[in-house]
Amino acid sequence: MKNHVYINEIGKFVGQEIVLKGWLYNKTHKGKLYFLMLRDGSGLIQGVVFKPDVTDAVFEACEKLTLESSLMVTGTVREDKRAVGGYELQIKDVQIINIAGEYPISPKEHGVEFLMDNRHLWLRSSRQFAILKIRHEIIKACRDYFDSNGFVLIDAPIFTPAACEGTSTLFETEYFGEKAYLTQSGQLYMEPAAAAFGKVYCFGPTFRAEKSKTRRHLTEFWMIEPEVAFMDLDGDMDLAEDFLVHIVTRVLENRQEELKILERDLKPLESVKKPFPRIHYDEAVKIVKEAGLEFIDGNDLGAPDETAISEKFDRPVMVHRYPAEVKAFYMKNDPQDPGRALCVDVLAPEGYGEIIGGGQREDDYQTLVNKIQKHNLPMSAFEWYLDVRRYGSVPHAGFGLGIERTVAWICKLPHVRETIPFPRMLHRLTP
Repeated sequence: MKNHVYINEIGKFVGQEIVLKGWLYNKTHKGKLYFLMLRDGSGLIQGVVFKPDVTDAVFEACEKLTLESSLMVTGTVREDKRAVGGYELQIKDVQIINIAGEYPISPKEHGVEFLMDNRHLWLRSSRQFAILKIRHEIIKACRDYFDSNGFVLIDAPIFTPAACEGTSTLFETEYFGEKAYLTQSGQLYMEPAAAAFGKVYCFGPTFRAEKSKTRRHLTEFWMIEPEVAFMDLDGDMDLAEDFLVHIVTRVLENRQEELKILERDLKPLESVKKPFPRIHYDEAVKIVKEAGLEFIDGNDLGAPDETAISEKFDRPVMVHRYPAEVKAFYMKNDPQDPGRALCVDVLAPEGYGEIIGGGQREDDYQTLVNKIQKHNLPMSAFEWYLDVRRYGSVPHAGFGLGIERTVAWICKLPHVRETIPFPRMLHRLTP
């Protein structure tokens, strides 16, 4: 029996006869020749069927094939620098597995809603294929970075009893007669984990019930969140900087073909090197006002503000020490300026906004109790969280990186809906 070979390994079998299983991506007929572009999930390859070399049944099978029909072919691998991927398959046998109906997605222009309704099929296109391969690389780079730097993976729960970021953006659900919420972040759970293991991270889906239709928002997205004991804000910024450089470097090293499909200009990515500029919130506000944008001092930065700031730099920029009033209750206040939080947002260049948010956590028990009360949060839901301050409290810090915004930036996509296989948005729950 011939070897079943995947396209991405085809170069190992030059001159050999192999079996390839996949789908018909494209077909061209010229007299006694059929050119079959095949895909199998690992790549594309052109197969050539020459009538004098095959049986009538094989040539007739080629005639029957429609786009996205599944098939199994047998043929000899040939090196051809002009071909897609540098190799070609001289086919001698074609076995049809399934003849596809008229495929709804054609090379013509389709509207966004049509493509989103057919997202389960749109994934097969070369552009979406490239984006999700890069997403995979980014996620693998994230995991590899933490795994190789002494971090322990700790899985945070999806059901939570209370808010992390704010009660107005919670998805509420019934939980055996009680109220529960879909998690906004795994951070609160990483803090006790850091007290047990020193350096930890979690990676999983998070949910925000924001009634927002901007190009940067999804209701379900994925975050990777490290937390480190005995770390301050400066150490947190050092970690975020090193982490982002690692991610971008990995994509540039391993996903050149996919970036080429997306026609991504590589120069901005090649500029992502240490050190990143680090600017105080006040300096960021000054840049916003100089750009002619209306801004009220003390407010959080909005998307247009973040874009104006990032346009001043050729690499990610770190904005630190926001007003404490606009940040979460668990952020530690700056001892040198109590009205400021020891926090940082990392803004991606090219107008992609915040991709990392984090900072140093409040480690004093009574101060944290006061903050929970000030935010009118139920104390009973945070008793376990306060235990981290009761028993061996230490300075600690961490951050969360949003995978979808990072993919959007690295791929330079106009909207986050293309960054995840099946996006969930304000008016999108299917497929």
